[in-house]
Amino acid sequence: MKVKNVVVLGASGSIGRSTADVLKVNRDRFAVFALAAKNNIEELALQTRELAPQQVITAAPEKFAALREMLPPGVACGCGMDAMIAAAEHPDVDIVLCAIVGTEGILPVLAALRAGKTVALASKEVLVLAGELVMKAAAESPGGKIIPVDSEHSGVFQCISNRRSDEIAKIWLTASGGPFRTWDAKRIENASLKDALAHPTWNMGRKITIDSASMMNKALELIEAKHLFGVGADQLDVIINPQSIIHALAELTDGSMIAQMSVPDMRLAIGYALTYPERPERPGSHLNLADVAKLELFAPDKEKFPSLRFADEALRAGGTMPAVMNAANEVAVERFCAGEIGFGGIWRIVEKVMSKSVVEPQQSLEQVFAADAEARIRAREVKF
Repeated sequence: MKVKNVVVLGASGSIGRSTADVLKVNRDRFAVFALAAKNNIEELALQTRELAPQQVITAAPEKFAALREMLPPGVACGCGMDAMIAAAEHPDVDIVLCAIVGTEGILPVLAALRAGKTVALASKEVLVLAGELVMKAAAESPGGKIIPVDSEHSGVFQCISNRRSDEIAKIWLTASGGPFRTWDAKRIENASLKDALAHPTWNMGRKITIDSASMMNKALELIEAKHLFGVGADQLDVIINPQSIIHALAELTDGSMIAQMSVPDMRLAIGYALTYPERPERPGSHLNLADVAKLELFAPDKEKFPSLRFADEALRAGGTMPAVMNAANEVAVERFCAGEIGFGGIWRIVEKVMSKSVVEPQQSLEQVFAADAEARIRAREVKF
């Protein structure tokens, strides 16, 4: 069996740490070529001792000297976007797992795809901002391909694998409902940061946890799904499964529905993306349905959670609108975390910025980044 060389971008985050767990128990399958992160150089140094990468990269220039001092002899130390791109497109690399939060994953992902690599994609922003450009690069590359890492998109990928597009009537992404599923609208409006971070089933980073509470995380995933699976807005929907056992459903044209289920553990989706199309044994990862006792499914309340309405608008508008939605949300979440606005203010900022934005067809990264930057400025200027 050929050992595959892996690059992990965003190694210090929750997905990156879960990836490290997967790599540690699959040393016969994978070698780590490079690890990259931004500020948490202590985590990078720890993973270096555990995974023995050839290179370690920080995206923060001011952290470079301190990181270099932490690394053992023989490990190369890099810095900045150029170093991440070089690692992603290196001839010896087979798989690039991108878990960078924000827009900084777009250029390395494009470089990896153009170099014919498999990209295990966990960074929502890559497809939300530049989905048309990224999927075009994947289609034009002789070997480049994207395998989704998000549990929901991994679930869809597994449900529709080897099926013709004309067999797929609808794709359902599941959501836990977050901490506010049973709250009324007024209570949600006044929720605290502590409330928003109290996710009932998943242990994630702060930004994605708040997005889960507002269901913006699901809105972004709907846009990702459009690009990953080549479907339209009418073929995408969301359903709530509070147990987080059902990760996705595919409805076929004959009325059959296929579900992908597993315990809520991101290491399963990560492992599948890295080993696809194989399924190696993973101790402790098996679901006992008798223990679950019951599985509940509910339609989401789009009035209480307007993020899903924003997603529908962005899906139908296409072009630069998803980038606008994402950028406005990121700034709104920052303002909520800083105590500038209440939780309900996140939605009002996103709605206002989207309503004032002109949609342009997606033609270049420069154009997408400009739309992103303009939306951020507007989101910071919104007053209540």
